[in-house]
Amino acid sequence: MHSNGITASGDNPGIMLTHHVRAASLADVEMLVQHRIAMFTDMGTSLDVPTVSRAFREWLVASMGSGVYRAWVVEVDARIVAGGGITLIPWPPGPWWPGERVAYVYNVYTERTHRRRGLARAVMDAIHAWCRAEGIAAVALNASLEARPLYESMGYAETPRPMMWKLT
Repeated sequence: MHSNGITASGDNPGIMLTHHVRAASLADVEMLVQHRIAMFTDMGTSLDVPTVSRAFREWLVASMGSGVYRAWVVEVDARIVAGGGITLIPWPPGPWWPGERVAYVYNVYTERTHRRRGLARAVMDAIHAWCRAEGIAAVALNASLEARPLYESMGYAETPRPMMWKLT
């Protein structure tokens, strides 16, 4: 758990709001779904919202229940305004890390009215702390152009061999 004061901007500059980072639970599934849809929408990605929402909701219930997916949310005034998560992937030891699992980060999203206040960084800090405690030394992600400076400031770098995909 992690709490900090953040300064509001916009209508009420200078007002201190408190944010609280916590592990997400199955009770948060609907907000996690809303944030994933909003993330893709904000990136300009075309999608079938009902289909993706339904499929992601079902995936979350199964994956969170089994511990394969872990998420963290940020609450401001008891309302979830940001979050992100990881999937734990079995991975063979290699030249860059000796571990047997990699954490893959995705769904990092902050609602527009709460951006530029350190909330995504707070989510990433929670993810990194959990990974360290679990002995997971390798964390990977794909960054949007908007989020790239944040991840680079946290030590992420492009790999010389980018991942490639083929959809079948």
